[in-house]
Amino acid sequence: MSNYREIVTKAVIGKAKKTSNTNFSLEPEEKPNTVLGCWVINNTFNGANNNGSVLITGSFDVNVWYSYDNDTKTAVSTKRFNYSDKMNVPLKNDTVLDNNSEIIVRSLKQPTVTNVAIENGLVNLTIEKELGVEIVGNTKVKISVEDLDDDYEEIIDEDVTEAIDNVNEEYLETEEVKDN
Repeated sequence: MSNYREIVTKAVIGKAKKTSNTNFSLEPEEKPNTVLGCWVINNTFNGANNNGSVLITGSFDVNVWYSYDNDTKTAVSTKRFNYSDKMNVPLKNDTVLDNNSEIIVRSLKQPTVTNVAIENGLVNLTIEKELGVEIVGNTKVKISVEDLDDDYEEIIDEDVTEAIDNVNEEYLETEEVKDN
C-alpha cells in the first residue's frame, strides 16, 4: 500500500529568453571619417519583479575606434549606455511571481555591435544581446511513500550471549560468606 506526501521545495518555476536589437548614437569629439572598430564591454544587469513581470535593467560601455581628419588620425570614443528590458516570463503550475521569488538573469549572448554607420558626425550603432531569465520559487512535489517493514537484520553477539549463559548465580552468596 502506498500513500502520498507533498514536499515544499525551491525549483525553477519559470524560464524564458529574449533577443533584442537596440539602436544607440555616440558623438565623438572629432568628426569621424571611418569607423575602424567597435566593441562592447562591462555589461552589467539585474532583474526585479515589476507587477508580475521581470524588469531587467543594465548598462554597458561602447568603445568606437574611428579615423578623422581625412583618415590621417585615429581616436577611441567611449560611452556608457543604460538599457531596460521587460520580460513576461510564463510560470509553471499556476505559480505566481512574488517578492519571495528569486530572479536569476544570465547573458546568453554578450552585447555585440551588428551595424554601424556615420551620419552627420554621429556614430549610429545597432547592438544585439540575448538575456535569459530563470525564476526560482516555492513549489510542491507529490511523491509516493510506501510503508516498509523494518528491513534491518538483527545481529546477536554470540560471545556476550555465551558469557551471560555462564554466569555463576551463587557468586554473591559465596562472597557474603567470606566477609562474615
